[in-house]
Amino acid sequence: MNRKKLQKLTDSLTKNCKHFSKFEVKCLINLFYNLVGEVTERQGVIIGLDRNAFRNILHMTFGMTDDMIMDRDCFEVFDLNGDSFISKEEMFHMLKNSLLKQPSEEDPDEGIKDLVEITLKKMDHDHDGKLSFADYEQAVREETLLLEAFGPCLPDPKSQKEFEAQVFKDPNEFSEV
Repeated sequence: MNRKKLQKLTDSLTKNCKHFSKFEVKCLINLFYNLVGEVTERQGVIIGLDRNAFRNILHMTFGMTDDMIMDRDCFEVFDLNGDSFISKEEMFHMLKNSLLKQPSEEDPDEGIKDLVEITLKKMDHDHDGKLSFADYEQAVREETLLLEAFGPCLPDPKSQKEFEAQVFKDPNEFSEV
């Protein structure tokens, strides 16, 4: 990509981007083109990374190997039955391993049921007893820690930092040889 096109794309993406600086956007664009080579356009559709290439990047870069996680975005990982909602039953299933069971408890599932109710109070904005994508999105935008409320679905922090250090290097920095 020539400099003029790169600058125009960087400016366009940076205008609506809140989470990345102009430098970081430029680095990410360069990374994308390094991964896919020259992007071609066929019948108005831009050809980029295919599913296998993307899965390979997740595996090699972030050590992510769980097929369920790699094939879905964060909401879909938790929507176990694919009905576009995260139900109480799905929450219960995902949260049941998150609490330590005490031998003195008569019904260890009661603590999990309480946790499901607390989660619904925090995330169910339309109060319909289940989480839609809109509920989930609003909740995680307000509190990013809720992104993985039901379990891990993103790369671990160490892999994230290593990726950022590698991708967001300033090409003008002098490195020791």
